Amino acid sequence: MFEKNLTKKVQDVVLEGHIPAKDVSRAIKKPYSTLLRELNPFDAHAKLGAETMFEIVKATHNISVLEFMAREMGYTLMPVVKTARRLRQEDTVTNVREREATM
Repeated sequence: MFEKNLTKKVQDVVLEGHIPAKDVSRAIKKPYSTLLRELNPFDAHAKLGAETMFEIVKATHNISVLEFMAREMGYTLMPVVKTARRLRQEDTVTNVREREATM
């Protein structure tokens, strides 16, 4: 069931996203008809590959598929920028506390 739901999520990203599906197919260098077939969760003979899914996420800048996968596995996603910023803030707090402790 997870596989069908995941394929449906990617299909929604491509067909209902802000970038036309034909533009997505050009961006990932895959024929439009092949892409649509791979995105069909009811086509038992065509599968959406991980590489194609990754290229779609990069081309659309839509990470909802990754968020769905993370949620299904009990995780959340956090942008690297926010993580780095948070680490810097934690370092600053630690440095201030260390300075206060030595005063």
